[in-house]
Amino acid sequence: MLSRGWKIGLISFAAVIFLSVFAFVVFQPVQVLPRVRLAPGFTLTDQSGERLTSEDVRGRLVLYNFTYTNCPPPCGNIDATMQAVQNRLNEVELYGNEVEFVTISVDPERDTPQALALHAADLGADPAWRFATTDNQGALKDIVGGGFHTFYEKQDDGTFMLDPTFVLVDGYGIIRNEYRYQTVAPDVDRIVRHLGVLAEEVEKSTGAATLAYEAAHLFLCYSP
Repeated sequence: MLSRGWKIGLISFAAVIFLSVFAFVVFQPVQVLPRVRLAPGFTLTDQSGERLTSEDVRGRLVLYNFTYTNCPPPCGNIDATMQAVQNRLNEVELYGNEVEFVTISVDPERDTPQALALHAADLGADPAWRFATTDNQGALKDIVGGGFHTFYEKQDDGTFMLDPTFVLVDGYGIIRNEYRYQTVAPDVDRIVRHLGVLAEEVEKSTGAATLAYEAAHLFLCYSP
């Protein structure tokens, strides 16, 4: 049997651990975005006719969306949201992290590289915003529907039923947040803020601080 001193020591140790966890959860000294799941691998063709793969954007923070150039306005404000995020990147500290935007078209029959290039120009997209698709319909379904969990279906009139979705992926190819439904805070505000949170994690989760960030993931200290 344990001596009285050992029992007191173990109880004290357990109390310290409990209080530490409680304080971490309550005060949340570090906030992170959840690790949702791995993003799908893909090979697409962009608006310049160049190949774009998931490996090409590895090491960068990437915001994905899914639409098509003939989507009737306002089309769930998909393009407008991406434009606004692109224009507001200077509002957050990115610590030198590169941010890439990838719009995947679900209408490869009409969205040729030329059509995507014209659409990009109309939106004032900068070089870090890529527009891409693939004429392999099966692969496209696997990427958008299977990998990014975004529903779309072509209708008889040529339009698409489409779930307006934005997906934020980190440099390791892990989905860190999905924006599917409007909340109290507009999507643009949330995405810009979350880019800052993710960039800070990339910058600061090194050395001893790695433990604090892993604890934040473990105890769900997520940024709203």
